[in-house]
Amino acid sequence: MKRFVEGVDRNQSTLFPESLEDWVHQDNPVRVIDAFVGELDLAALGFCGVDPAATGRPSYHPAVLLKLYVYGYLNRVQSSRRIEREAGCNVEVMWLTGRL
Repeated sequence: MKRFVEGVDRNQSTLFPESLEDWVHQDNPVRVIDAFVGELDLAALGFCGVDPAATGRPSYHPAVLLKLYVYGYLNRVQSSRRIEREAGCNVEVMWLTGRL
């Protein structure tokens, strides 16, 4: 008889849902952020880079960066490095940025 609860093997394959949509609830605030930024006319607001350049490495769309900024503001994440960390491990931020 074992005396401790044991976790599963880390090398064991799991069956997580493939869609991030399944992990973000319909009432989650990130959906409001996505809808709000999606309705903004970023070019009229003075955001540069809305029309991508024909040459060079493709950049991130300003709407994605604005979504990250608003998410960080609402969740008291001020540091760009912490926001980057959130984008790599937080399912809400992965959904918001489309896994960028």
